[in-house]
Amino acid sequence: MTAIQLPTATAGPAATTRALLTCATVAAPLWATVSLLQAATREGFDLTRHPLSALANGSLGWLQIANFLVAGVLTVVGASGLRRAMHGAPGGTWVPRLVRLNGIGMMAAGVLVMDPGDGFPTGTPYGMPQTISWHGYGHMAAGSIAFAALIAACYILGRHFSRAGDRGRAVASRVAGTALLLGNGWAMSGGTAGSLTLAVGAITAMLWISVVAAHYRRSS
Repeated sequence: MTAIQLPTATAGPAATTRALLTCATVAAPLWATVSLLQAATREGFDLTRHPLSALANGSLGWLQIANFLVAGVLTVVGASGLRRAMHGAPGGTWVPRLVRLNGIGMMAAGVLVMDPGDGFPTGTPYGMPQTISWHGYGHMAAGSIAFAALIAACYILGRHFSRAGDRGRAVASRVAGTALLLGNGWAMSGGTAGSLTLAVGAITAMLWISVVAAHYRRSS
């Protein structure tokens, strides 16, 4: 008589953890792909002058709004997977919290659309808007919170991997956080092509969180 193989007690939790981490793994590639495809195809959009958030304006703005919301939800859900995977490890408490805060900030930035400006959408006067709407201020606040949380998460991951003896991932974590810190700082200072440096920094840091989630998904 053939014995029936019963699932182990950890099979369910492990599968749930992998599913949650999958959400964190796909969030950044999805957001970056949809954003960059629009940046390359939307009439009047120039990444050296317009931040990717500006794509939420115009007749096709709903695409970027949905992009923010979907990626934000995936990030929030994925943070629960990171909490499970990193439980008990250095940074295992704060990294998931900060990633979740980043996701909440993304959703808020999607709902609170930034004001049109500097020639985009087509027909908008060039230069910065003379007045900023309440949702424009809200978008800036949401973006600042999301970026600060993401930068902090990357630096704490650097410490996490250093404590684990994984020098390569420790360095990559700090590089990702620094890329966003410098890119955002340059953009806020009004530096040349600041929106481009911001996009590079944000996408770099976001993708690193996805890479870390994929790493833990493989080992969970």
